Parts: sequence; structure tokens; C-alpha cells
Amino acid sequence: MVGNYRSRVAGTGSYLPEKLLTNADLEKMVETNDQWITERTGIQRRHLAADGENTSDLALKASQKALAEAGLTAQDLDLVLVATVSGDQVMPSTACVLQSKLGCRQIMAFDLSAACSGFVYGLSVADQFIRTGMYKNILVVGAEVLHRFVNYKDRETCILFGDAAGAWVVTRAQEGDSNIIMSSHLHADGNLGELFVLPAGGSAIPFSQQVLDDGTQYVRMKGREIFKHAVRTLTQCCHEALEANGCKPDQVDWLVPHQANARILDSVADHFNFPKEKVVMNLHETGNTSAASIPVAFDLAKQEGKIKRGQLILLAAFGAGLTSGSVLLRY
Repeated sequence: MVGNYRSRVAGTGSYLPEKLLTNADLEKMVETNDQWITERTGIQRRHLAADGENTSDLALKASQKALAEAGLTAQDLDLVLVATVSGDQVMPSTACVLQSKLGCRQIMAFDLSAACSGFVYGLSVADQFIRTGMYKNILVVGAEVLHRFVNYKDRETCILFGDAAGAWVVTRAQEGDSNIIMSSHLHADGNLGELFVLPAGGSAIPFSQQVLDDGTQYVRMKGREIFKHAVRTLTQCCHEALEANGCKPDQVDWLVPHQANARILDSVADHFNFPKEKVVMNLHETGNTSAASIPVAFDLAKQEGKIKRGQLILLAAFGAGLTSGSVLLRY
């Protein structure tokens, strides 16, 4: 029956490439220093994909871990959804490439582009497919190889981004299971889209020699404006999720926000009077990994013994578009 099912997180996995780019490395590449980067962002190092290592390769490693934990195989999947803005190529989708690498059946596979909010968007889409009864087992992946879209002469952006992949297997919950995705809330404000852009590579500005000369193949952002809107929007997303479920901040065991900037996350925690020790924050190790940010942060916190089954988890994201969203779940 439509609307008669609920979804749960059956398994998670993450992958960080071995290669590191530290603040000390950046000091040799652009006019910056470790203290300035750390104080401004909280980031100390980022992981970079190796030459020949693509977004689908990172996604594959994270997905295999998530499937193993869920006790499922690729043959059990009904849908592969990859949230990314740095796919292997424009087409085919990275989800189709991943589907092939995993050895899935001829199931539905597609990419979702919502930048740093991509995983939260994808999780909500998966939840709807399961709620309607259409599918039972869905692989949701956030994967990015962002460093190939970064201009390492631009100190405003090159200090921020890293590469990573995180994956969740979302399945139909058994009747009476309390460990479920409770709600999701998604938004976008296209009027502010110019604050964070990757200009070239689409139909508006196809690749050309002029693109290479102008450097429009690299990400561009207006940092101060992004910061202001990020704090406000993340706070609103958290309020919305809690109010929709009749929850108070002190009932949440962990807030897992998009890992963009430590000062942004501190500001959101202060607004709720939420203990900072219950805000999952690992951006010092990863930098901003866009759609991979939340599932990687969640999985690493789980590996550290912080996140446990039965806990109430709030996910909150904000990204280019400008997109935003939240998911409240009992893990």
C-alpha cells in the first residue's frame, strides 16, 4: 500500500584517498599560511584522488563497505543514486558507471546534482521510493573529486576542497522498527545561485580555448556572502526538522552537518545552545567534500564509537544553488 512503508539505514561506508594536501603544502603553492587557514576554516588537511582515480572509483570503495555492513550484495539493489557535482563525465552518469563496477542487475541508476546538499537530497529521494513500496534496497552515494575543479592560484577556494565518498544502503524497515528515517525537508533559492558557481562545462559555456584562458573551468565563490547565508539557512533547516517531529535540541544525540567551515558549524551550535561535543566535525581532516561530506562524517563518527544504533541523528546541509535540507532519523 502506498505510504505504508518506512526506510532505515542498513549499512554505511566511506572512503578517503591516501594522498594528502596539508596547509603546509598550500603555503608553497599560494600566498597563505597554516594559521590563517586553520583560524578561518578549521581545515588542516584534505585527501586528494590519485591520478587515474575517478569519482566512481571512490564511490565503489565506499559502496562495497556499506553493502557488506548491510549484509547485502549488489544483486540485491533496486536503485543506485549518486549525488555529485564532479562525476566521471557529463554522460553516462556516474551512477551508471558505478552500477557496472558493482555488477548490479539492470536497475535504475542516476546522478543527482545539488552540490553540498546532494546527499541529503538523495536520502530523501530514496526514502520516498521506499515509502511508496516501489523499491526495497537503495544505494545512496555522495562522491566527489573536487580538486580537479579548483584553481590552486585562488587562495579563497583552493584551501577548502578535498575528495571523498560516502555511501548508505537504505532498506525497507520491518514493521515496528523504530530505527527509521523520520522526515526530510529540502529547499533551494536559485536567486542566490551566483554566489557559488562552476561556470564552464555546460551548454551555456562549453569548453573552449577561451575557457582555459579565462579559468572558468574552476569553481568560484563569494565567501562572505556564502558564510552569512549558510549560518542562517542551516539554522532554519535544523529548526524545521525538530519542529516537524516535535523534538527539542537536547533530544538529538548527534548533529551531523555539512563539513564546510568550523566557524559556520560553531555558529549554528551556539544558536541552539547545542553542545559542540555533540556536533560531528571532521573537516580538519577532510576539508569540504561537498556531497560526500555528511555520509563520510557520519561513517567516521560511527567507526570512532560516537554514533550508535538507536540514537537520534539530525543531518543538515547547505550548498551551491543555493540548496539546503535536513533529515531527522533514528539510527
